[in-house]
Amino acid sequence: MTKLLNISFAFCCLLAASIFVFSTTESTKRTSESYVIKALKIPNNLNFAGEPIPLNKEDIRERIDREFLVNTYWQSNALLLIKRSHKYFPIIEPILAKNGIPDDFKYLAVIESGLQNVTSPAGARGFWQLMKETAKENNLEVNSNVDERYHLEKATQAACDYLKHSKELFGSWTLAAAAYNAGNTGVSRQLERQKVSNYYDLLLSDETQRYLPRIIALKEILTHASNYGFIYDNEDLYNLEETKSVKVDSAISNIADFALKFNTNYKEIKIHNPWLRENKLNNKTKVTYYIKVPK
Repeated sequence: MTKLLNISFAFCCLLAASIFVFSTTESTKRTSESYVIKALKIPNNLNFAGEPIPLNKEDIRERIDREFLVNTYWQSNALLLIKRSHKYFPIIEPILAKNGIPDDFKYLAVIESGLQNVTSPAGARGFWQLMKETAKENNLEVNSNVDERYHLEKATQAACDYLKHSKELFGSWTLAAAAYNAGNTGVSRQLERQKVSNYYDLLLSDETQRYLPRIIALKEILTHASNYGFIYDNEDLYNLEETKSVKVDSAISNIADFALKFNTNYKEIKIHNPWLRENKLNNKTKVTYYIKVPK
């Protein structure tokens, strides 16, 4: 009886093992048929603001490839960026054009903030991730009541002013973009110390080394999304709610009460005017502001 039980137990183990191998093989096969991870082919004619990318340099090619892979296969993030770009690029693009800043710089805002009003650990804020002193130097109001780093139009103008100065300093849009990350002084110091004149010849911090490749990769992915497997309809994209601007040249004691006058609410006012940081507008100097309210 014991011998029979042992034989039966061995048979059951063998059968279970066979089923496991079979099911594992079938599962693996099904996964590979439905989800294929491919190496990406990097386009040969990549450029930033009309300045070519030296893909013949192996280290540059590897850095570009890394950003293509990371941003293509981080599918949820890339798709969110595609959706948000449809909402916010129409605001950013004409301001860049008016200032003579190449259109490619809209992708700098993409990598800085993901097109969201975020705050960095260092204290940079808004879509363009401006530090407090940089914002003030470029004519933005920054205090506990009003922080125009969160005002997309004004912050974009401030970023343009900074970038124009950097371009004058370095003579290159690529270096101007790098300086937006590392600072004009930091880039100048490294160019002098390393005795080169090109971003792609510099050895910089990992963050700044990845900065331009990340911009270039997201420019390509967002411009040719379907080439990288992103499928969507226009109705899937985000849209900016239509608003009108209300001129205000005095204090507002309570923004919730102010909202009611325009048949809206506190939340809507804050969504459209994130630069208003409190439930009031002090405006002691009688500055003229324009507050967006839903139509």
